[in-house]
Amino acid sequence: MRTFRVNHALISVAVGLACGLVFGVLPATAQTAQVAANAAQPPAGGLPAVGLPDPAKPAPANAVDAALTMANMLDGAGGGISNDDLMSALQSGAEAGQPMALWRLGTMYENGEGVAKDDVKAFGYFSQIANDHADAAPRSVDADIVAQSFVKIGEYYREGLPDAGVPVDPVRSEQLILHAATYFGNAEAQYRVGELYLQSPKEPNPLQGARWLSLAAHKGHIAAQAKLGDLLFNGNGLTAQPAEGLMWLTVAHDQSAGTPDEDWVNELLTRDMAIATPDDRAKAVKMADAIEPEFAAMAGQ
Repeated sequence: MRTFRVNHALISVAVGLACGLVFGVLPATAQTAQVAANAAQPPAGGLPAVGLPDPAKPAPANAVDAALTMANMLDGAGGGISNDDLMSALQSGAEAGQPMALWRLGTMYENGEGVAKDDVKAFGYFSQIANDHADAAPRSVDADIVAQSFVKIGEYYREGLPDAGVPVDPVRSEQLILHAATYFGNAEAQYRVGELYLQSPKEPNPLQGARWLSLAAHKGHIAAQAKLGDLLFNGNGLTAQPAEGLMWLTVAHDQSAGTPDEDWVNELLTRDMAIATPDDRAKAVKMADAIEPEFAAMAGQ
């Protein structure tokens, strides 16, 4: 995987976006402008909309209410809906500029879930969210979706998407992810910034990497917890803190059960536990037992 050097000046650029400077995520080309416009259009044939919320009603008060609104929109009868009706509902929501509908469509096209995989359409949906909500309040209902959209677009700029007119642009990729990490405080973005500091081929900075990983780890991000734990245990560029490192690895291991992260997290924990002292192992288990209820509560929210 390609890695890039973190430009420290980008922090100020990202923070500047929070002051109302809309970032211009889409390249300034007629081609990608049309891509974004097409992505927001309903399917040919005008499938009937189902159960859309009344626009005259107040907006949802929190993320739970927003999720419930979307659930009602997609399944008003309580008995499930067809894929055509699902797409119709989501397209109607996207036309209304609803970030949750735009996000769902973006992820569907990104992953080929119920539709043909189409990264150009996915990019268009994620870009619309980011362009329209770059300066949304960090604790607003849609903040997490907006932040994750910045991360998604950052990944597209990291790899490039020629069919959408998106060049390989590591600087813009970093700017987008830094905006999500600094302004929105998004855990996935903070994890990725930590990885950028650690993996920089020219100027790796383990201290800054550990700081960003720690921000994400305290928010329950499994990969950040595991990478931070391994870093602290082995002291790669830092003063080793083996007990604390094993604590984070233990927390990540317990949280990762049944997830795609389970195997590689277990491998790190097993490797480090095998060379840890009995005293460090005992301290780590005690600390993990004390802190894990906090993350269980997060997962239950």
